[in-house]
Amino acid sequence: MQRGFIITGTDTGIGKTVVSAMLVQAFGCCYHKPVQAGLDEETDSDAVQRLAECSAERVIAERYRLVTPASPHLAAEIDGVEITVDSLELPASDLPLIVEGAGGLMVPLNRETLYIDMFQKWCLPLILCARTTLGTINHTLLSIQAMRKRRLNIHGVVFVGDANESSESIIEAFGHVRRLGRLPHLHPLTTDALATAFKNNFERSDFSDQLSGNHS
Repeated sequence: MQRGFIITGTDTGIGKTVVSAMLVQAFGCCYHKPVQAGLDEETDSDAVQRLAECSAERVIAERYRLVTPASPHLAAEIDGVEITVDSLELPASDLPLIVEGAGGLMVPLNRETLYIDMFQKWCLPLILCARTTLGTINHTLLSIQAMRKRRLNIHGVVFVGDANESSESIIEAFGHVRRLGRLPHLHPLTTDALATAFKNNFERSDFSDQLSGNHS
């Protein structure tokens, strides 16, 4: 059985790629982003390889590389590509796999399929990335509720941003979910800064049962 995590979020631009890179770096995982929409700037796969300083072999190519920076369903339609569910099986990997979604749980891949449908099919535990700013309680608890309704395995929440103990503790309590830690905004965002942030803000034991492998 494949070992690893799915990294999702309450919204787009939430920090999923940086959290993915942090885990790839810390545990020597492989990384896979099934659908990349937007190719003009550094892709998420490129960013993970750079930040984790991992070999190219540990970044598994996207199933779909879409030119248009938009929701996957719309980007595919504009690009003249059909995203099919059967093509989105998780790749085989001897190392644990970090799989990054796009946007949040309810982002459509096509006119019939949402990302949460694929998360249900992939059967890996989910890590939910959430902001610490105003609005995060509502967005995060709604996301947790959606995952619970689908009976998904919620490993926990990673908060991203400045400390907000009130919001973080409320989400932990009402969501009945594990608070895995908080990744502060890093300026500059470098490999060394990311490694230090993991060491200072997270417990390896919260991830190690599901992740293994040697850093390379």
